[in-house]
Amino acid sequence: MSVNVPEQEAELRQALINGEIVPYFQPLVEVRSGILSGFEVLARWIHPVRGMITPEDFIPLSEDAGLISMLTETILLQAFAATSAFEPRLDLSVNISPIQLRDRSLPEQIRRLAERGAFPLDHITIEITESALVDNLEQASSIATELKGFGVKLALDDFGTGYSSLRHLQALPFDEIKVDRSFVNSMISERDSRKIVAAVIGLGQSLGLITVAEGVENQAQADMLQWLGCELAQGWLYGRAVPSSEICRVKSTRMHSAGTPSAESDPAGLSASIEPLPSQRLAQCRAIYDGAPVGLCLLDRGFRYVSINQRLAGLNNAPVCAHLGRTVAELAPEIFNEVEPYLLRALHGESISGVEVSRPAPSGLGHLALLVSYEPARDEAGEVVGISVAVVDITQRKRDEEALRESESHYRHMVELNPQTPWVLDPQGRALDLSPRWLTITGMTLEESQGRGFLKAVHPEDMQRTVDALDASLETGLPIDVECRVGSQYKGWRWIRSRGAARRDDKGQIMRWYGSVEDIDGCKQMQASLQKYKEELKAALDGNM
Repeated sequence: MSVNVPEQEAELRQALINGEIVPYFQPLVEVRSGILSGFEVLARWIHPVRGMITPEDFIPLSEDAGLISMLTETILLQAFAATSAFEPRLDLSVNISPIQLRDRSLPEQIRRLAERGAFPLDHITIEITESALVDNLEQASSIATELKGFGVKLALDDFGTGYSSLRHLQALPFDEIKVDRSFVNSMISERDSRKIVAAVIGLGQSLGLITVAEGVENQAQADMLQWLGCELAQGWLYGRAVPSSEICRVKSTRMHSAGTPSAESDPAGLSASIEPLPSQRLAQCRAIYDGAPVGLCLLDRGFRYVSINQRLAGLNNAPVCAHLGRTVAELAPEIFNEVEPYLLRALHGESISGVEVSRPAPSGLGHLALLVSYEPARDEAGEVVGISVAVVDITQRKRDEEALRESESHYRHMVELNPQTPWVLDPQGRALDLSPRWLTITGMTLEESQGRGFLKAVHPEDMQRTVDALDASLETGLPIDVECRVGSQYKGWRWIRSRGAARRDDKGQIMRWYGSVEDIDGCKQMQASLQKYKEELKAALDGNM
């Protein structure tokens, strides 16, 4: 541009009159869905000789020349006209100069332009940079409040790059926070940037504000923003700023990052809901945490308790508050050496489940049997920052199993002495134990008879009826009572009657089926002979009549 400032100003004024300064539209996209939410309206000077001139080269000039209000009016009216046919209406976001934020006529100017362009005020977002608030926060607050009164939304632009950001958020009625592109660009490679982006998004959610990420250039950034709960984004991934002639094409195109991020883009497994505000999420997680039927805790990399629920604190025989900040070695010294190898493996990213640990009971009487799982806790970039531990008290189950083993031992002694043929089935009807007498009757070995193998000894004609009777008892829990023939075509078939009942635990769940097989072949033969005698007698009587 010319060095002569008055000539530059005159040229800029003429450009505004000639319509050389036009709006360009950069897509604003819902991160999770890829749906176009609106556009940020950016000014471009299409110079007849020098071509496109960016705002950095003419906005300061327009401010110095007192042309910034005229420029805003020109851009907004063109933007309203370009999007007037869209239904439903899209949001338009426009930057306001710090100078304009000292102009008390700004709210009325925006209202008048929206009315002139027949554009709804509640679809306009005014972006304010932090630097615009430094000089006169009280006046800026007054103007912002008046804009809000008209229904206009307010966004704090380049959040985190200026001064007194939190004070600004408190003083002005903002609707949105825009995360500066400098943090977004480096958040994949730099942990500090990642933490800043996460903190800004969390802060916005806590205050009920929409968070908008600027400068999103690739899918990895978009995926991370989605997992962090960012609502809107803009950047080259979704499209560069386009002239009004191309916005219909942009509107009809579903954006690049639509859909749910892949498992590869979620190394931390951050797939929890992002709908509630952080305070609501905390309350929900706390309720789940404390109401869980298992002991839960989170340890940091030094094996210190970051959080713990009441159930696990009770197993450790200490209040929740006594755990926080202290180590596993301090709270459970008697088992630390045993569990330390698993903790170290979890720190290296390994998920471990089903570890049985025994420790003294809080009452001092006996021991607790615990089933423990260790899961690496990762941050949004997949780095292991701690360990999630889940503990199930299986003491009663172990006692039940021991009692069951003892009872089955007694049962096996009874089997050897019983003239009948005792059997044991599991809850699914699979044979666990059979008397040696069964082997004598059928010729099958114990290995052949286990599981559902015993059914192979049933006569083919009786098979379906026997299976149906067994399945009916398994489904209803009613006693088993079935008659059938067993044996083989080589050793002959014998009639038996098998009867049994379920044994349940203290919760009513079936643990085993116990029963016996009675040899009723002699009885069946007598019944058959009697039936034959009756038929012969009836035939003889019928012949004499």
